Amino acid sequence: MQRNSVAPAWAGALAGLVSGGVALGVAQLVAAFVGPETFPVVAVGDVTVDLSPAPVKEFAISAFGENDKTVLIGGVLVVLAAVAALIGVLALRRLAYGFAGLAAFGVIGAVAVLTRPGAGVLDLLPTLVGVAAGAWALSWLVRRATPDAGADAGGDAEASSSAAGAAVERPAVMRAGDDLRAFDRRRLLTGAAGGVVVAGAAAVLGRQLGGRQVVDAARVGVALPKPVTPAKPVPAGADLRINGLSSFITKNHDFYRVDTALIVPQVDPRDWKLRIHGMVDRPVELTYADLLAMPLTEADVTLTCVSNEVGGEYVGNARWLGARMAEVLRKAGLQSGADMLLSTSADGFTCGTPVDVVMDGRDALFAIAMNGEALPVEHGFPVRQVVPGLYGYVSATKWVVDLKVTRFDQDEAYWTPRGWAAKGPIKTQSRIDVPKSGASLKPGRTTIAGVAWAQHTGVDAVEVRVDGGEWRQARPAEVPGPDTWRQWSIDWDAAPGRHTIQVRATDAAGRTQTEQEAPPAPDGATGWHTITVQVAQA
Repeated sequence: MQRNSVAPAWAGALAGLVSGGVALGVAQLVAAFVGPETFPVVAVGDVTVDLSPAPVKEFAISAFGENDKTVLIGGVLVVLAAVAALIGVLALRRLAYGFAGLAAFGVIGAVAVLTRPGAGVLDLLPTLVGVAAGAWALSWLVRRATPDAGADAGGDAEASSSAAGAAVERPAVMRAGDDLRAFDRRRLLTGAAGGVVVAGAAAVLGRQLGGRQVVDAARVGVALPKPVTPAKPVPAGADLRINGLSSFITKNHDFYRVDTALIVPQVDPRDWKLRIHGMVDRPVELTYADLLAMPLTEADVTLTCVSNEVGGEYVGNARWLGARMAEVLRKAGLQSGADMLLSTSADGFTCGTPVDVVMDGRDALFAIAMNGEALPVEHGFPVRQVVPGLYGYVSATKWVVDLKVTRFDQDEAYWTPRGWAAKGPIKTQSRIDVPKSGASLKPGRTTIAGVAWAQHTGVDAVEVRVDGGEWRQARPAEVPGPDTWRQWSIDWDAAPGRHTIQVRATDAAGRTQTEQEAPPAPDGATGWHTITVQVAQA
């Protein structure tokens, strides 16, 4: 016979939320031993990213920037919380309904985990243990909330009812045949508090054991070798030191981050290996120590994301240290006809890089350091790719562990079937940093300044115009080579009123960036960066 409960809906929702928290906390703790990427929330988030149409991804990056992953994980957790609350309400009616709801979410999590590259049966353990812990917590909380529900929950109803004593809230009317359960608020709340403690402790311990501490310690302990080929000295005039202008070297903590990793891979350099195979004469496998023992090259290189809008912030310049990719590939022996390097990240992301670009003499690196220190974990530690002249989605694989020498007509990288171009040479672009769009200025002499880039060709000239007037040559800063952005500035006598300012750059091959506006997809945005400012009356 079905038993009805006088427990309010909020009691079931609370039981469901706490049970869901226990499930996720225990799952994260188990994932610390199996692998952080096996945490079901991360797996579901990864699948969401993979299945999202390109316009949705572009909107997320445009709207939330580097916080897009945080927003996605937050959204997944909000949905899980809402469903967990519903499961708790249903469990008050019949515990089997709650178990069925938890099982359904367990299946979704398991499927998401198994879709990861290289996933195995062991990777299901965090999801299975988490669901089991959540089911136990739900059953326990329902028994505490309705202590005479022995028929459904399997508990000792009489003992529970006696222990509740005066704390039990009895229904005002007990109609014959309804067989109503009593509701014990105190026991539910104390049980929920205990569940929150368990969930929180498991989650915190899971994060601590998830490998971050080990990898951070290993990173700090890396002794960087001196480069055999050091970078050219940065010219004294490379940084104009204008307030508000992007510095020539972007600090590591300010460098943009755009990737598909919801949880930053934690790769211990002692376990790291790079496998090079495919269309090669001699497959190669390198350890981290092998890479550090090679002749290393240092180079200043500006990286740009293909998602960068005109005037956007997804561009930065750093000094990189690493082994030349061309040298490693020569050791393996490239076979005739190979035109693509399919690199794979530790989290399964793939990237397709043109072979001819890597082999043409530019500073294409398996980088181990950034601005004088071992790569930050979020920027690819222990090893990432850096290839001047190509957008990051076809060149800059972080946490790289595999390199397959192949052909574009035989393999596809992650973004290609999602509508992006297979090859992504960087387009000449320029940006106004000073003044900011919408700024209010005083009349008189004003400095307009910004950066321009055209990796691996170099920027030759920058021009600025105001209110559609004549183009004026800006003063370009010095640069050490063609692979970095170039600062520029120009003076302007600002008259009162509203003004439109535009900028365009010309590369060293004589190509001036087009006025035609195009979105980032499929191969990079185009157009002139345009801002408006308001100059006050004198």
